[in-house]
Amino acid sequence: MALTADQLIAAQKANVEILFGLTTKAFEGVEKIVELNVQASKAALSEAAETAQAVLSAKDAQELLALQAGLLQPLAEKTASYSRHLYEIAQGTSAEFSKAFEVKAAEAQQAFVNLVDSAAKNAPAGSETGVALMKSAVAAANNAFESVQKAVKQASDVAEANFNAVQSQAVAAAKTAAGKAKR
Repeated sequence: MALTADQLIAAQKANVEILFGLTTKAFEGVEKIVELNVQASKAALSEAAETAQAVLSAKDAQELLALQAGLLQPLAEKTASYSRHLYEIAQGTSAEFSKAFEVKAAEAQQAFVNLVDSAAKNAPAGSETGVALMKSAVAAANNAFESVQKAVKQASDVAEANFNAVQSQAVAAAKTAAGKAKR
């Protein structure tokens, strides 16, 4: 089963389209991160100005300490929110890349299976055992690949759950610390 020039050109064209599509997705992810950072910077600057005004208008040390304690919890929540947004952007971009990889891997698997089937049809008499062995090896490789994909998905889910748990704990700890500082 020899590939024709048209088939090679079509495959190359498809690969270039995928490359440019993934490059576009990567730039979209970078744009979202830049936009998130600009928004966070603007908010931080505005809050810094408000905080400076509040500090300058504090009447005594106790009021200053209460102001400081009141800033801790919102800061932790904003940091957690920023981290969550950043994680979502990275996860979304990664999902696009994974999806493209899975599609190309499935196409490659199917092409290889077709090649093995074609070779099996044209195999000389008496080579049935070798063909069966080859088909068995292809099936085992496909099963192994699917198992790896499932393991990666599970690991990603566990990492996301851990990220969310750590974030929740950090916000809760900040609330507790702010509550203690106010007393």
